[in-house]
Amino acid sequence: MNVADAMTAREDVVTVELPGTRSDVLEYLQERSFSSVPVVKETDDGLEYRGLVSRDVLIEQPDEDQLVMLMDDVPTTTAETALEDVARTMVEEGARRVPVVDGEFEGIVTVTDVIHAIAAGDQETDGAVDEHASTDVNTSYEGAPLPVAERELYYANVPYTVALDDEGQMNGVLTEVDIIDVARIVEGEEETGNNFPDQDSQWSWEGIKGVGSRYLPTRDIEIPNGPVSEFMTDDVVTVSAQTSIQDAAQKMITNDIEQIPMVTGEQLVGIVCDVDLLEALYE
Repeated sequence: MNVADAMTAREDVVTVELPGTRSDVLEYLQERSFSSVPVVKETDDGLEYRGLVSRDVLIEQPDEDQLVMLMDDVPTTTAETALEDVARTMVEEGARRVPVVDGEFEGIVTVTDVIHAIAAGDQETDGAVDEHASTDVNTSYEGAPLPVAERELYYANVPYTVALDDEGQMNGVLTEVDIIDVARIVEGEEETGNNFPDQDSQWSWEGIKGVGSRYLPTRDIEIPNGPVSEFMTDDVVTVSAQTSIQDAAQKMITNDIEQIPMVTGEQLVGIVCDVDLLEALYE
């Protein structure tokens, strides 16, 4: 397969245009679960790709308003590039979204697009998940307050945590999406600020709030104080060490998840993330 077979075409991609401002990007990142937005400029030769604005950059440069100063220089690919080559780029560069550019902006290809190809059998893979799983698993106590678990995700720089019960056994999985779903946005009197106000407010502030390994731009956000057990998924999808790469990809797509715990019997022994499966395409 080539990138053209898996990518989202330009007409279906949300973009922002130059000249533009920070608020243009915030509008899309608040309303949709994107981690970044492509920046383009209309020229006589067509729609020209200029860069990518990510949530991370908005956090790192809170005083900058102009899009041209906020753009990341991220790797790009072409529609004719082999899918295994772009998979390698995603893994090596840590890029979940890669713009497709050939003279002008043609679309975007994501980690999920590649997982779809693996799940459908369009991209052949060999081996089992144990060859690509990580034995370093992020965990939290299921009785921990949700705001504490959110901080654990943030500092671990991962989008999930496995919830453990009183016996230290896996009892659920909490993801950053679960947290975003229950976070309450509180509209303030001022527009989105460029600094953090009351530092005593640990879990809510004016500006941009970090959630997991990505960020949720908003005004104020309040996270419920209930325990992790109230918000986690307790019907956990798992794989064994012998599960094939394709079967694991199918489970990810069917259940709309990006990571699956790996178990032996009922014992948690690792975690398989979607980006880990991409390695099977080129190793």
